[in-house]
Amino acid sequence: MKIETITTPFVLNISVNCYLIHLEDGFILIDTAKAGQRQAVEAALERAGCTPGRLKLIVLTHGDFDHCGNAAYLRRKFGSQIALHGDDIGMGRDGNMFYNRKQPNPILKPIFGLIFALPEADRFTPDVLLKGGDDLAAYGFGATVIELPGHCKGNVGLLTPEGDLFCGDLLGNTGKPAVWSLVDDKAAMAASVEKLKGYPITTVYPGHGAAFPISAFWAGQGN
Repeated sequence: MKIETITTPFVLNISVNCYLIHLEDGFILIDTAKAGQRQAVEAALERAGCTPGRLKLIVLTHGDFDHCGNAAYLRRKFGSQIALHGDDIGMGRDGNMFYNRKQPNPILKPIFGLIFALPEADRFTPDVLLKGGDDLAAYGFGATVIELPGHCKGNVGLLTPEGDLFCGDLLGNTGKPAVWSLVDDKAAMAASVEKLKGYPITTVYPGHGAAFPISAFWAGQGN
């Protein structure tokens, strides 16, 4: 199994990652970037030899627009299925990034809603609803789903037998490995971080920033 990172601009100096998993007989794509970076994502898939029919599954770590913006388009082009946790289903279906989140300041909500809404043409309903403990071996990808809410309710991680964790927006690495700064539920975020101690994780592949050894994160936490 080969992991290829597709990095595209997000906001300011922060990038967002997609991960293309090269399998013996196809590919898995973890996250899809925002719609404005569609050409870059497509080009990366083409360079890898990922042609229609070879993309077995699009797995979304959560429903935010910068992770699911190209999911509907790529499903149409490649004939793939989309997998997402049910707690984030309204983000894709309705384009509402506040779906299942705590409500922000009522003055800021409509402004942010316009900025971060998923355009109607890019909205979707997932084909596969993920939940904790799911095994993706049926798609040729030996990874287990871990529920890691906090950034949003439906944030999930994917843990491979090799100890690679694709963590969505639980952790990030934009300066150093740390808990991701955008938190919806602090208690849930803390519980998700604590949950990581129970898994044989070696390397973390975050939604934002470079991959890092889990030991570097724990060292920064004083653990």
